[in-house]
Amino acid sequence: MKKRSVVYMGTPEYARVILEALIKAEDFEVPLVITQPDRPVGRKQTLTPPPVKELALEHGIQVLQPGRLSEEGITETLEELRPDFIVVAAFGQLLPKRILEIAPCINLHASLLPRYRGASPVQQSLLNGDEITGVTSMLMDVGLDTGDMLEKKVFAIPREMRLYALMEQLTHDAAELTLSTLRQYDTITPEPQDESRATLCKKIKKTDGEVDLGDAKSVYNQYRAFEGWPMIFTRDGIKLEDVTLIEESDAHRAGEILGFDGEAVLVGCEQGSLRIGTLQPPSKKAMSAKAYCVGRGLKLGDLLV
Repeated sequence: MKKRSVVYMGTPEYARVILEALIKAEDFEVPLVITQPDRPVGRKQTLTPPPVKELALEHGIQVLQPGRLSEEGITETLEELRPDFIVVAAFGQLLPKRILEIAPCINLHASLLPRYRGASPVQQSLLNGDEITGVTSMLMDVGLDTGDMLEKKVFAIPREMRLYALMEQLTHDAAELTLSTLRQYDTITPEPQDESRATLCKKIKKTDGEVDLGDAKSVYNQYRAFEGWPMIFTRDGIKLEDVTLIEESDAHRAGEILGFDGEAVLVGCEQGSLRIGTLQPPSKKAMSAKAYCVGRGLKLGDLLV
C-alpha cells in the first residue's frame, strides 16, 4: 500500500495528539512538520519547544519553525515535497494563498462551524453554556476558519465539565476525525459555511476572568471556561475555586453570605447562588472559604466581597 504524504502544521498539545495519530497510521507518512518557534516559558523564561516539535523530533521528522510562513524557503520546500495533504491544527498563522494551492489544506477546528471561528472556541462554548460542541474538519481558504466544511464530530457537554476535560475530549475526537477525513477525502462533498450563522471568538485576556456575582450561571460558566488561566476573580483580585452552581433564579444581594457547607460558603448573586470552596486573596495562599470568612469576621448576611 502506497502511503499518502502529509505535511503537518500545529503547535500545542491539541496538535501534538493529532500528529501522533498520523504518525501511528499505516497509510500516511509525515515528512515535514512546521510549528511555531520555541518560546520562553515560566518565571525563569526557559526557552521551550512546542509539543508538536518534541514529538516530531522523537520520530526523526524534519521540523521547520518560521516566525512567518512568508519567510524565504518555506513555500519552496513545500512545493518540492508535493504532499498529498497539508493538515493544520492550532498552528497560529494563516496560510498564504500560494501554500493553499500546493495541496488540499485541511484544518481541524474545535467547534461546530460556522460557530466560534477564531482563537478560543472551546472556552466560548463553555461560556455560553452550550449543551453540544465538537470538531470540524474543513478546507482552508484565505479567511479565518471560513473554508468549506468536510466532516464533523459532535460531543454532548456534561453540565459539570470544565475546560481541561473538554479540551482532552475534543483533542481525541479531532485525532479520529483527521484520519477519517483524509481516508474519505475523495468521496466527501465539501459544504459551504452558512455566513448568516457565523460567530467569531477572540483570544482570551486576563481581564476576562473578573466576575461581579451578578448572575450565578454566568459566573459558573466563566469558572468552567477559564480553568487554569485566567481563572475567575473578584474586582479586588480574590481568586475563586471549587465553585458549584446551586440554583439559577432566586434573587439576592451580590456576594451575600447565605450559609456555610462544611469548609465552603454559599454565596448569593443578583440572580442565583453559588457554593465556593476555596478563596485566594492576592499574594496569599489559597484557603477554605470558611477560613477566609472566619479570619475576617464575616457571618451570615454579610457580603463576601
